[in-house]
Amino acid sequence: MKGIVCPVLTPFNNDLSFNGDLYLQHARDMLDSGIHFISPFGTTGEALSMSVGERMSAVDCLVDGGIEPLRIMPGAGLCNLPETLQLVRHAVNRGCLAVMLLPPFYYKNATDEGQFTYFARLIDSLNSPHLRICLYHIPPMAGMGFSPELTKKLSVAFPETVVAYKDSSGQIEHTLNIRSAAPSISVFPGSEFYLKRGLEIGCAGCISATCNINARAICDVYDMFSGDRQGDLEKRNAEILGLRRKVDAYSPIAVMKGYLSHKWQEERWRNVRPPLLPATDREIASLLREIG
Repeated sequence: MKGIVCPVLTPFNNDLSFNGDLYLQHARDMLDSGIHFISPFGTTGEALSMSVGERMSAVDCLVDGGIEPLRIMPGAGLCNLPETLQLVRHAVNRGCLAVMLLPPFYYKNATDEGQFTYFARLIDSLNSPHLRICLYHIPPMAGMGFSPELTKKLSVAFPETVVAYKDSSGQIEHTLNIRSAAPSISVFPGSEFYLKRGLEIGCAGCISATCNINARAICDVYDMFSGDRQGDLEKRNAEILGLRRKVDAYSPIAVMKGYLSHKWQEERWRNVRPPLLPATDREIASLLREIG
C-alpha cells in the first residue's frame, strides 16, 4: 500500500444529518484528481462526531455508488471493542482495502501490553484473512498513540494484518523510529509537510487533510518524486507547504468545508457538527484570496 490518501471531509445537511450525494460527488472528485485512496472518518471527516450506523451507511454510500472498495480505507477506531469490531467487520464485508484504527484512547494510562491485548482480541474475533489495519497515531488529538515497541510487536504478531501506520505526531524522529522498529509496514506521515522527507526515508506517501482542496498538487509531489511525472519537485513541494500553512492558520476542517461550498456552489458544505463551528464568510473569503 502506497500513495496519497485523502481523509475525506463529511458533508451534512442543514439539520446536520449526513448527505450521501455530496459525499459521493466529493469522493469521486478526489479520485479523479489523482488521489490513490480515500479514507472516510479520520479526524478530518469528523469521525467521532458520527454514530456507528452513520459511518457504516456512508461506506455503503461510497461502495454502492461505484467507488472501488479497494480504494477505501475507513476509520473505524473507537474506545470500545464491540463497536470497533462492528465497524471493522462491516468494512471487511464491503471489501474495503483496510481500516484505520485509533488506539482505545480514553484510558490514558493504558500500557502497550493492554493495547496489544485490545488489538489481538479484535483481530482474533474477526478472524478474517481479508482484514488489513493501518494504525492511526495522533497524540495531539488522542492523548496517546502507538509506540515503536508496540508497533513492532503488532507487526510481528500479525504480519499479514497490521500493514500500515499513519503518523500524525508531527515529529519526523518518531517517523524514523517507526520505520526502524517495523520496517515491513507502510508508514504514512499525516501531513504533506513530511511528504517529501518521508519519501526520502522510505515512507509510502502521506495521508493529508488538505488533499480535500489541493489533491492534484500533493499528488504531483508524490509522482515527481516517484518519476511518474516531470516537473520542478522543489517548487511544487514549496507550493503545497505554503497552502498548508494558510489553511492551518484557520480552523482547518471548517475553512476547507467553506472552500468546498464555494467550489461546488453548495452552502450545505459549510455545515459542521458541534463542537466545531462553521467558518465565517470573512474566513472563507480570506482563504480564497490567499490561495487563489
